[in-house]
Amino acid sequence: MTVLTVPTEPQDSRPTGVEPDAAALPPRYTDQWIGGAWVASDADGRLVVTDPATERALATVPAGTARDADLAARAAAAAFPRWAATPLRERTALLRRVVEAMEVRADRFAAIITAEVGAPAGMARQTHVGLSLGMAAHCVETAASHTFEERVGHSLVVREAAGVAACITPWNTPLLLTVQKILPALAAGCTVVHKPSEITPLHARLLAEAVAEADLPPGVFNMVVGTGAAVGTALVTHPLVDVVSLTGSTRAGREVSALGADGVKRVHLELGGKNASLVLDDADLAASVAATVDQMLFNTGQTCLQWSRLLVPRDRQDEAVRLADEAMSGYVTGDPRDPATDLGPLVSAAAHARVTGHIRRGIDEGAGRLVRGGPDRPAGLDTGYYVQPTIFADVDPLSTIGQEEIFGPVLSVIPYDDEDQAVRIVNGTRYGLHGAVWSGDGARAERVARRFRSGLVDVNGGQFNPAAPFGGFKQSGIGRECGAAGLEAFLETKSMQLPQGAGGQVVGPRLRATAAARPADTERNDG
Repeated sequence: MTVLTVPTEPQDSRPTGVEPDAAALPPRYTDQWIGGAWVASDADGRLVVTDPATERALATVPAGTARDADLAARAAAAAFPRWAATPLRERTALLRRVVEAMEVRADRFAAIITAEVGAPAGMARQTHVGLSLGMAAHCVETAASHTFEERVGHSLVVREAAGVAACITPWNTPLLLTVQKILPALAAGCTVVHKPSEITPLHARLLAEAVAEADLPPGVFNMVVGTGAAVGTALVTHPLVDVVSLTGSTRAGREVSALGADGVKRVHLELGGKNASLVLDDADLAASVAATVDQMLFNTGQTCLQWSRLLVPRDRQDEAVRLADEAMSGYVTGDPRDPATDLGPLVSAAAHARVTGHIRRGIDEGAGRLVRGGPDRPAGLDTGYYVQPTIFADVDPLSTIGQEEIFGPVLSVIPYDDEDQAVRIVNGTRYGLHGAVWSGDGARAERVARRFRSGLVDVNGGQFNPAAPFGGFKQSGIGRECGAAGLEAFLETKSMQLPQGAGGQVVGPRLRATAAARPADTERNDG
């Protein structure tokens, strides 16, 4: 991502806000989605969106400003009372229209994600977009069946929209992680300001187009593109923003927590992971290793859920390494638009430098034995941010590559001597997001999974469940997304103490004295 400082031209009259450049040049967008319309940004600079496979510019978008963020927050705050008061049935009906509008654009979403993320075309359509559509529909139906009111004794407990929600999303699985926030927020009755990653903002423009087609009231959903330092900071510190939901790095989570603390904002964080796949001594080693490699390579290793550590019994490490090497050899790295490609490029030059830097550090520190791959480019791929899928064996669990999130296709194979040591290694990082346990004995696998300090553990290949809470322990985050928990993240709880019931009321000295003069059978109402 590059910021260009150039004068901002007048807003184009077309609703998409793209300037009519020459056909050979990438489109230049000049606007943000605010208050139900495309509004010209006052940004002096632009952000260049780059195709990671070709290193060419796809488009430029405004380098959004604090003023853009302020306009969006004010629009959301103005729309909140009406939206929060809209009956649930009407809200969910409108959100189903959003999902339908997304479905119509499924192929366009997939093409954009391939272009700006570098995800192989099949994966972009089936997983990035397919899972996003399923998640969106699930979020709406979860809200439709949720219990927003209940009686607790003589109290009526109600769950109400928390207010204006700033949803800050990353670049790696951008549509899915956006849907995972904004649909529950909107269903809960919150109004939203979405800040997508400045690296991958084009899918967010298409999502705003889908929202516009669904005809949500103006200001209910807003989208502002910009950097974290400018737009992100402005939103987190804005006095009209009540809830901040961030998916990003642990470093970003610390910064958002500190910024939000001054306004005592509700902050939800879904952060990094250094996740382990633990193969117990009675597991099917070949199946476990193959599944771990496949999961680790998804999205070229650019997921917070990635099993980047493979723990195997020490006496079977050589066999496990051979199986991992054989499995990895079957994956094709190349042009993400080629149907034969399994692994596309990393998302940016910075991501490429980070991942290859970790590989070099692993070699230089002697953290493990390099078995496959390395820091050099894959053969024949001189353009694009490509990296070789890499395996280290005999990895020291306390080394940098054994502790830090690399966010690339790098597998660390770590041997262990017994179950207790294996669990200590699994839990021996600052993260606690995801993990896996493999065993021939299902009860044993579940018992070991209970010992993980992780928010999500797959047992013998258990599949992701969008109805179950998702989030992390330790520095992997605060709060939960998905299912009812994801909806509750955007709700406040109010208790109304009703006069009926035996609980009575808390009274001051004057009322207490009056009550004392009443017949004994009425004194039970005193607090």
